Amino acid sequence: MKLISFAVPSYNSQDYLRHCVDTLLSGGEDVEIIIVNDGSRDNTAAIADEYQAKYPTIVRAIHKENGGNRGMQEATGLYYKVVDSDDWVDEAALKKLIATIRFHRAENTLPDLYITNFIYDHTYDGKQFRRHWKRHFPADSFCTWSEAGTFTGAQVLLMHSLMYRTDLLRQSGTVLPEHTFYVDNLFAYQPLPLMRKIFYLNVDLYHYFIGRDDQSVNVKNFTRRYDQQLRV
Repeated sequence: MKLISFAVPSYNSQDYLRHCVDTLLSGGEDVEIIIVNDGSRDNTAAIADEYQAKYPTIVRAIHKENGGNRGMQEATGLYYKVVDSDDWVDEAALKKLIATIRFHRAENTLPDLYITNFIYDHTYDGKQFRRHWKRHFPADSFCTWSEAGTFTGAQVLLMHSLMYRTDLLRQSGTVLPEHTFYVDNLFAYQPLPLMRKIFYLNVDLYHYFIGRDDQSVNVKNFTRRYDQQLRV
């Protein structure tokens, strides 16, 4: 069994998909990468097929419009994580995460949920902001929700920090509505009640790209799609 299934939802991602997938490939045969081409109108589909042909035991290309749930449906890995196609992972952190999973599996202590740090990469000013959870969870240790610290203000768990046990994620019944942005909020919170055993690995795994005009978190786009945020 693969240790991690990475789902990479991709829409018109030809300019950055390669970078994302290349960082995930550092996980080698311990990972599977499911590229979900979501009805792209550029060369995204061809790039996904190219990677599948080159890495047939690691990469799978799925072509489907509004394929938000396909990654969960197709995953075969022990754990499941979403990486947006314009984001990427730190390769050293990924290797440490895989080594940690291997150790926990050998010790029969696998958690329901791994939590890691993420980095906001601001392209418009070249700055970074690191989101860590050392105030909320004991670093590099197991805990439960009753042992977690208090979250206040903007201190919210986002999809970028979460990696679920695949079987528990499916048990949660999480379904992402189609034709809807901001569904990562559903993905982040609906499964949490089933994730009772937590391990916080204090590594900066995920890099969250911010700066494109067409991103959903762009203020103009967020305002235009506010009805979808309310729906979520």
